[in-house]
Amino acid sequence: MHPSGTQQSPGTTVLVVDDVAASRYAMGAVLQRAGHRVVPVASGGEALIELDVRLRDGTLPDVALVDVGLPDMSGFELCRRVRAQPPMAALPVVHFSAAATAPGDRCRGLDAGGDAYLTVPAEPLEIQAVVRAAVRGARRTTGAETAVHRLTLLAEAVITVQAARCPRELATAAADGTARLTASPAVVFVVGPDGEPYRGTARGRPATTGGDAHQAAARLVSRLAEGRTGVHTTVVPAPLWPAGVFRAGVEEDARLTVATAQDGRTTVCLATPARSTATGDPADDGLRARLAQATVLAAEPLLMYQVERHVALTLQRSFLPRPHKLPHLPGVDIVVRYVPASEQAEIGGDFYAALRTRDGVLTAVGDVVGHSLDAATVMVEIRHALRAYCVDESDPVVLATRLDRMLQEYHPDITATVCLTLLDPGSGRVRIANAGHIPPLILRDGGGAAYADACGPLLGLGLERPPATECRLRRTDRLLMITDGLIETRGIPLTTSMEQLRTAAAGAPAGLDGLCDVLLGCFGQDREDDIAMLALRLG
Repeated sequence: MHPSGTQQSPGTTVLVVDDVAASRYAMGAVLQRAGHRVVPVASGGEALIELDVRLRDGTLPDVALVDVGLPDMSGFELCRRVRAQPPMAALPVVHFSAAATAPGDRCRGLDAGGDAYLTVPAEPLEIQAVVRAAVRGARRTTGAETAVHRLTLLAEAVITVQAARCPRELATAAADGTARLTASPAVVFVVGPDGEPYRGTARGRPATTGGDAHQAAARLVSRLAEGRTGVHTTVVPAPLWPAGVFRAGVEEDARLTVATAQDGRTTVCLATPARSTATGDPADDGLRARLAQATVLAAEPLLMYQVERHVALTLQRSFLPRPHKLPHLPGVDIVVRYVPASEQAEIGGDFYAALRTRDGVLTAVGDVVGHSLDAATVMVEIRHALRAYCVDESDPVVLATRLDRMLQEYHPDITATVCLTLLDPGSGRVRIANAGHIPPLILRDGGGAAYADACGPLLGLGLERPPATECRLRRTDRLLMITDGLIETRGIPLTTSMEQLRTAAAGAPAGLDGLCDVLLGCFGQDREDDIAMLALRLG
């Protein structure tokens, strides 16, 4: 405290710009007696050089006292140049002059970006008060800008978290948001009801699968969350927090923000090095808590979807015969492929079937419209219905009609596409009934490929079905049936994708396995829908 009772600002650095040495000395003496550090310079050019050096060193002064009448440029021009450089734009500037000043001069100083105007000589207390006021105003402005910036980072992080399509993507988005919010390495754990942790890292050591440090940290997070709901923050000292979580080989205290859902089944933990973040700062903890809450709210539906997806995949895989368990079909070689959609996509209702009938080999590839557990269960019903119907019926048109009636009766709100082919192995005669599906692609010996001219309405609409399309396979021909998940791409017409598939298939190697593998390699990466594929030829 100053003897007068005014609050001092210890450690404040003041840049004094004055071309008169005596004046610089007098102003500096007043400020030094008040506890300030003084940096004296004699011209505007020297001031800009000094500021540039200090900017690079990270030691910008807290305030600049600038004489209006400098020899190389006016104090107003110096102020404008400082304000024109964003890293220095927040530096408070106080103009002063020993000459008589008119109101217009004061206005020019304020218009140039100055924070105050001081007439010298002035009382030491007045000089000190003006400096304190300028520094106080700048710090308030800087604090407000920092708060706005951090709130913007929080909003951006929450938006990214809410857009995540799977738990692993969610953990990565939350880790990136935490790292940006705290300017430090961050690790995020998302733990679901089954106890399986999903990890995300940012600015630190990657969360490698099977990493002992990350697994130990995840177990510790689960123990900390037991029996608790809501959000809490804690610091775990290095002996308890596994070494190497943030940086390989480094032992660090960890600051954890743990959010647990109301039912206690889902937990999210935002972890950062304790020494890299604000310790105990309520504002810092509040922002982390909000991000943790947003993450746990976004995690619950994603984890529930993971469970539903697992059930649907189990249904599909259990009811679709494995390639090595396909029934023995004399006179026909058949290869099948089934590829579930990527983790970010919803489960579908794609299926295939290869069945022996009294009139030959019946094959089917189809897709229940929609992406849900319902679609997967209806797919199972269609496959079982088809197997039952073909015990005493092999005509593909009749079978399509019966499946159509079944959907209308039991699932009136669901439609499906299916392509049925009946092949006589002895003659190579093929009869095709198509219900809104991609028609079979027939690959002739010598490299030619063409789609069969077969079409018809979807199943479930109750519309009249056209007669079967007939063609004949030679011993060297191959027939390919697919679901649209292999080639359908958002924004590209299906006809274009079908032509791309036809061209690729025509150039594929001989054989059924080679054909399927080449097409999956060309079109089957990271698809948004399941893929079912069946290829056959006469044996």
